[in-house]
Amino acid sequence: MSSTTKEKPLAQEAKPRVVTSVGDRVFAGLTLGASLIILLALASVFIFLLVKGLPGFTKAADVYGPRASSFFGYVSPLLGGTLIAAVIALIIAVPLAWGIALVISHYAPRFIAVPVAYLVDLLAAVPSVVFGLWGVIVLAPQMVPVFEFLNTYLGFIPIFGGDDDVVSKSGRTILTAGVVLAIMILPIITAITREVFSRTPRLNQEAALALGATRWEMMRLTVFPYGRSGMVSATMLGLGRALGETMAVAMVLSLGGWNVNLLGPGNSSIAANIASKYKERSEDLLSVLIATGLVLFLLTFLVNFTARWIVGRSERKMASA
Repeated sequence: MSSTTKEKPLAQEAKPRVVTSVGDRVFAGLTLGASLIILLALASVFIFLLVKGLPGFTKAADVYGPRASSFFGYVSPLLGGTLIAAVIALIIAVPLAWGIALVISHYAPRFIAVPVAYLVDLLAAVPSVVFGLWGVIVLAPQMVPVFEFLNTYLGFIPIFGGDDDVVSKSGRTILTAGVVLAIMILPIITAITREVFSRTPRLNQEAALALGATRWEMMRLTVFPYGRSGMVSATMLGLGRALGETMAVAMVLSLGGWNVNLLGPGNSSIAANIASKYKERSEDLLSVLIATGLVLFLLTFLVNFTARWIVGRSERKMASA
């Protein structure tokens, strides 16, 4: 009896006590308020776009210009150009960013890795207008020989054209815009991927090497599975930046109609179209432009929602494993 009576107080003392201080409550309130403000701002933007842009879906045919008679015909080429430029940027930037992040976090010595990381991060501080000027003045003329080479040897592929006349002589094409966007989203993807790679548990890497894995096998078996969710998140953030970029694309592209060929003029994006036509707008055209902005907003939201689902699914797999 005496032993049981003595064990009860010990068991009761073993229970952890939750101490909520004033600072914890203030911090919790501030974080909750900040998250609610973000949601409120997002909802406000959506309501504004919906209210102001809803009339733009049903305007007269002459408002949409000579190349379209309905809103769908007006926005579909712009949506296609937006997706094409973003996909080109991802194809170029993602492998390069992952490679740079891997070199900085695991291969390069510290005296090389630190300056390279700073230089890559500095690209994020360059304004988009500067990228646009560089794309028009420097990159576009240098891309013309590349376009001619692609047209000559890969002209049987529709995206590279089959006629030399369709090749842009100024270099201001959707492919050039995609290269500029790739350079712009490179710092975002590299920085996030680098942090994820550097946080891979050291014991997992040493265990793989101790079992006889090569350095690349160790990366493939430990670093990549651990950082999969972060790599997807970084890629989707870069995609969001590419979808919404305005000035650089507007300055690089030579606007025209819809064109499947990546080497010819045309294929404007939604954001670039809004920037180029906003100053010359009428009241009817303004509602059409806002409606296209609503389409871009929904597209970006869908991309982020899909990325969040992929990241959550990957994290659940890692937890179950």
